[in-house]
Amino acid sequence: MITFDQVTVHYDDAPAPALRDVDLTVEEGELCLVVGHTGVGKSTLLGAVNGLVPHFTGGTLHGRVTVDGRDTAHHPPRELADVVGVVGQDPADGFVTDTVEEELAYGMEQLAIPPATMRKRVEETLDLLGLADLRHRALYELSGGQQQRVAIGSVLTAHPRVLVLDEPTSALDPAAAEEVLAAVTRLVHDLGVTVLMAEHRLERVVQYADRVLHLPGDGRARIGAPADILRTASIAPPIVELGRAAGWDPLPLSVRDARRAAAPLRARLADRTPAPARPAPPADAARLLTARGVTVSYRGVPAVREVGLDLYAGEVTALMGRNGSGKSSLLWALQGAGPRTAGTVRVPEAPGGAVGVDPHTVSADRARRLVGLVPQTPADLLYLESVEQELDQADAESQTGPGTASPRARDLLDRLAPGIDDTVHPRDLSEGQKLALVLAVQLAATPRIVLLDEPTRGLDYRAKAELVRIVDALAAEGRAVVVATHDVEFAARAADRVVVMAQGDVVADGPTADVIVASPVFAPQTAKILAPLPYLTVRQVTRELVAGTGPAR
Repeated sequence: MITFDQVTVHYDDAPAPALRDVDLTVEEGELCLVVGHTGVGKSTLLGAVNGLVPHFTGGTLHGRVTVDGRDTAHHPPRELADVVGVVGQDPADGFVTDTVEEELAYGMEQLAIPPATMRKRVEETLDLLGLADLRHRALYELSGGQQQRVAIGSVLTAHPRVLVLDEPTSALDPAAAEEVLAAVTRLVHDLGVTVLMAEHRLERVVQYADRVLHLPGDGRARIGAPADILRTASIAPPIVELGRAAGWDPLPLSVRDARRAAAPLRARLADRTPAPARPAPPADAARLLTARGVTVSYRGVPAVREVGLDLYAGEVTALMGRNGSGKSSLLWALQGAGPRTAGTVRVPEAPGGAVGVDPHTVSADRARRLVGLVPQTPADLLYLESVEQELDQADAESQTGPGTASPRARDLLDRLAPGIDDTVHPRDLSEGQKLALVLAVQLAATPRIVLLDEPTRGLDYRAKAELVRIVDALAAEGRAVVVATHDVEFAARAADRVVVMAQGDVVADGPTADVIVASPVFAPQTAKILAPLPYLTVRQVTRELVAGTGPAR
């Protein structure tokens, strides 16, 4: 169905090809998972399938890409629209109408499909993706998972034989991600659709893949059975890392298979108490922020309901909950830039000080030094012409760099996403690279309170590990960090405390191990596999294995 024949893609002014001598075939009715670190060429590979590369991206493509027998070099995207459906990282970016039903019909209108056929396909797609009850709903009213299903449905109505998905679960809570993946799996199994999916959160999707296509970073590609590729790949989900550490063969890819293999490991670890995933903050830590009765409403509809929250120096808090639960609204209200219908927020001028100021009432520059926030759409903060200009501006505004105690924005960026050229336009970066750049810009101001809204979206495991180290360093410096996230694996590694929101209310607030292990939705893979033992991360397990007699067999 999809064939790459010695494909090399080289962009102008790039030091090396994005893809080099790629030779592979993806069969009909196959779900192929594309994995690799940020910036290794995944988006280029996906774009080559529907002709975006090189027709719209520029650069030079050597070799031949064929989809259902059509050579993409001679068929631009408009001539492949009936064969290839593409859903990007942010489904809302592709919406052009107002309601679910209109969006499903729009693509067919562009292909001049007869009205009777359009009506039939809309009904079939509504039933296939479980959207029938939402047919007249406005798109902006839908949750993230519902929007993702509508985006998939809008390309399915054209009856494409190939579906290209670029990080379809990156912005979704665990339950919504399961909804989307169930719909995608049904397309593969029941309709024979070929799916090419790029995803960083492999723990969510690897068990559904027929094959894995790994881009190691040198422009080349390896394709094979998931267990074979992931056993030696530089990127792997926690379940695979745990299997490697325990020496399991064959390597399990689902929690069910891993639990069956883990009985000897659980027995070996049963009489041990793991070290905490991260050191606990000091008991006498200073309170850096006090929020009482915070309420946020939009057009009379409450998004946050009378939330009270205290943030302490050295503490990392994960703010969790399904899409639409009020997490982002709460973060913006705490930072001061967002609306607040009622309630108070106070930040002491000095750590431990009795008198606090409201970030909403001070200048934007002063508020940023008190409470820094990285938004869910980081590109909103990028407005200059190159990465170097963004970094230099951040240093100038934050008074960091040589001769100061604060790190340069460039140093922070290199820790998060190394190798980004200074001359690249920020809008040309991948989503993960954009996020890393904005993180560097905001952290350069070194605020005492750091709010991160879905910071792991678009980041690979290596970048997330570096983000954990940066969050640890911020906490060690006495800052309070709040991370709104759907990434349960990141929360298990980085957070001391978890606050769960639902419909604008705080429904749980406590130590990470107590809150996330109690929930089948938010529990990390290691906790599910080794339950009832109190392990949250693979690192905790490997420490105990090293301290003991070695790997369990």
